[in-house]
Amino acid sequence: MTAETIHQPAGSGDGVRHSARTEVLEGRPVNLDGFVEEWPEVGMVAMDSAFDPEPGVRVHNGVIVEMDGVSRADFDFIDQFIADKALDVETTEESMALPTDEIARMLVDPSVSRKEVIAVTNGLTPAKLLEVAKKLNIVEIMMGMQKMRARRTPANQAHCTSARDNPLQVACEAAEAAIRGFAEVETTLGVVRYAPLVAMALQIGSQVSPGGPLTQCALEEATELELGMRGITGYAETISVYGTEPVFVDGDDTPWSKAFLAAAYASRGIKMRFTSGTGSEVQMGNAQGKSMLYLEIRCILVAKGAGVQGLQNGSISCIGVPGAVPAGIRAVAAENLIASAVDLECASGNDQSFSHSAMRRTARLMPQMMPGTDFVCSGYSATPNYDNMFAGSNVDSDDFDDFNTIQRDLQIDGGLRHVKESDILAVRTRAAKALQAVFGYLDLPPITDAEIEAAVYANGSRDLVPRDVLEDLKGAQRVMDRNITGLDLVKALESTGFTDMAENLLAVLRQRVSGDLLQTSAIMTPSLEPLSAVNDANDYAGPGTGYRPTGARWEEMKKLRHVTSASNPEMEVE
Repeated sequence: MTAETIHQPAGSGDGVRHSARTEVLEGRPVNLDGFVEEWPEVGMVAMDSAFDPEPGVRVHNGVIVEMDGVSRADFDFIDQFIADKALDVETTEESMALPTDEIARMLVDPSVSRKEVIAVTNGLTPAKLLEVAKKLNIVEIMMGMQKMRARRTPANQAHCTSARDNPLQVACEAAEAAIRGFAEVETTLGVVRYAPLVAMALQIGSQVSPGGPLTQCALEEATELELGMRGITGYAETISVYGTEPVFVDGDDTPWSKAFLAAAYASRGIKMRFTSGTGSEVQMGNAQGKSMLYLEIRCILVAKGAGVQGLQNGSISCIGVPGAVPAGIRAVAAENLIASAVDLECASGNDQSFSHSAMRRTARLMPQMMPGTDFVCSGYSATPNYDNMFAGSNVDSDDFDDFNTIQRDLQIDGGLRHVKESDILAVRTRAAKALQAVFGYLDLPPITDAEIEAAVYANGSRDLVPRDVLEDLKGAQRVMDRNITGLDLVKALESTGFTDMAENLLAVLRQRVSGDLLQTSAIMTPSLEPLSAVNDANDYAGPGTGYRPTGARWEEMKKLRHVTSASNPEMEVE
C-alpha cells in the first residue's frame, strides 16, 4: 500500500493524493448534508433575488390599487387578500414612505416600543418587509425577536407520537412532556383511523399533575376540526398557507377558504394558527422565480389577514430547502421575526430534522432559543426520532439534558426543566393507568398491566408490548360513532378515581367557553390559568427589562441530572 493510497479518502476514486486532514473532514457528518448553488430563476435563493419586486403602494378612495409594482387589475388572489385584509389602508402610504433603514433600526432599538413598531408594520407590503429583513444580520434579527415576540414568557411545544400509533405510549409521552415543561403537545398518525384513540390518549396524558398543556392531533382538516369541536383536542396549527397562487391551488384552497376554516375553529373557542414555511413553494415546484423569504412574507400576511392568532413558521417541513442555500437559516430566523413583528404568535419551527451535524442543528436552534419566541420549537420530539411521525425533529428526547444545560449555561429560557426520574416514572404510570381506566369505562379495547409496565419504562415504541391493531381500529370508530366528547373523558376520569385529572381537563375545556384561548399566544399555566399577550405582554425595553429567568424559575433551571453539591462534594444534586 502506497502513501498515496493511505491518504486518499475511501471511495473517492479520483486518483488524487489527499491529506489526512481532508480525509478526516470528509468523514464529518456535516458533509452528508445537501448543499446547492443559488438558482434564482426557480426560487432557489433564500432572501435576495433580483426577481423580487420593488416595494410600493398606492391607495385611491380607501382601496389599495397598486402594491409592489402590480396594479389591482393584475393582482393574484394572494395580492388581493393581503391588500384587502392584511394591510392598514389608512396608514400604509405613510408607513411605506419611511426609509427602510429607519424601520430596521426601529426593530432593533430598545427605546422604540413594540407597539410603535407594529403601528408601522401594519402598513408594510411584502416587498417592503423583505427589504427591512435584508438590512438585519442574524444578531440584529435576534435582538428584534427579543422585543417583538407577543408573549413575555417563552414556551415550547412537543411532538408526542408513536411509530406504532400506540395510544398508551402517547399518553405516557404527553405526561412526561407536561412535567418537563412543554405548554403544548401535538401528535399525528401513521394510520389515520387510529386518531380518536391517540387524540384521547394525548389529552388524558397531558392532564396528569400539574396539567395544563393544550393538545393537538394533526390530521386532514375535517377530522381535525371534528376532534377539536368535540373537545378531544384543544388547538390546531396544521392549516397550511402558501406564497404563490398555483401552489395554493394545488392544496385545493384559497386564502378565503382558510379564513373560513379559521372561523370554524374560533366559533368553538379552539385556539388555532396557520402553518407556512420558507421553501415550500420551491419544494412544490412553483416559486415563480421569487426568493423564499419574499414568498414566506406573503404567507405571513395571509395569516394576519385571516385574523388567526398566530403562525407556525420557521420552514417547518421544508427546512432542507433553505438549509441547502447560502443564508438560508438566516432567512428562517427572519421569517420568525416578521411574523412577530406583525403581531402574530410565532411557533418558530425547530421541528423537522435537517442536518446530520450536531453543530448545525444547534446553530439552527439558537436564533430562536437565545432571544426566546412564543414557542421555541413548534415540535420538539418528546420521543426518539424513530418514533417521530412528523418526519423527525431538530431536537428530540435524546437532547433533553443538552437542552437543559444550554438553558443553564446561558441563563435563557427555552421552556423546559430537568425532572427526577422518579417523578417521570410516577406521571407516566399515572397516565397509563388513567388511560387503562378510561378505556375500560368507555368499553374500548383493554390495556393490560403488562402493556403499562412496558410503556412506563420504555424509551420508544420498540420497547412496547404490541396491541391488537384491528381491535383498536374498531374501538377508534366506536369513539366517533358514539359521539364521545371531552366531557365524556372528564366523566370517565372522575368515575374511575382520577378526580384531579378530571378537574384539570375540565379547567382546560372551560377556557374554550370563556374564549381566553383565542387571545394571541395563549397557553395554560401549570396553575391552570390562561397566559397570553393580553395578561403577559412582552415589555422588553432594553437591558434590565423584559423577561429574564429569575427567582424560582432560575433555581429550577440550575438543576441538572449531575450537579455536584458544594456542601457535600461526593453528593450529586438532582
